[in-house]
Amino acid sequence: MTEPPDPMLLDVIKRLREMCLELPEAYEEDAWVGVRWRIRPRTIAHVRMVQRDLDPQPTAYALLPDHTEPLCVMTFRSPSPEYEALLASGYPFFRPDWGEDVVGMVFDDDTDWDEVRELLTESYCRLAPKRLAARIDRPGE
Repeated sequence: MTEPPDPMLLDVIKRLREMCLELPEAYEEDAWVGVRWRIRPRTIAHVRMVQRDLDPQPTAYALLPDHTEPLCVMTFRSPSPEYEALLASGYPFFRPDWGEDVVGMVFDDDTDWDEVRELLTESYCRLAPKRLAARIDRPGE
């Protein structure tokens, strides 16, 4: 018997779904664990729960802050120099153990959802075909 999904994860998925599916041709699918949103074969964002003692890929999340409780995390792509700035800012951001431009983020009660929308938009524009990315209104442009 599997455990019911974490309520925080369900809330995060609902919020991310609304944001990601507004992006041209973006779609949602179940990942090997958690849920991801994609543009063509590229993953814009992936969200899942991570529990250090139960995680099947603990090294991928080794740079998460120390924790014993399950954490709801998202990975996404970020362009330089924003990538460096996010990682330098520390929690809730961390560097997963793969990809040059992959950032991890921990969701908690203090999550800034406007910032999440901007991060998702940047991840999408980094991965989408240029003609699709050109259709996006991006902050600061």
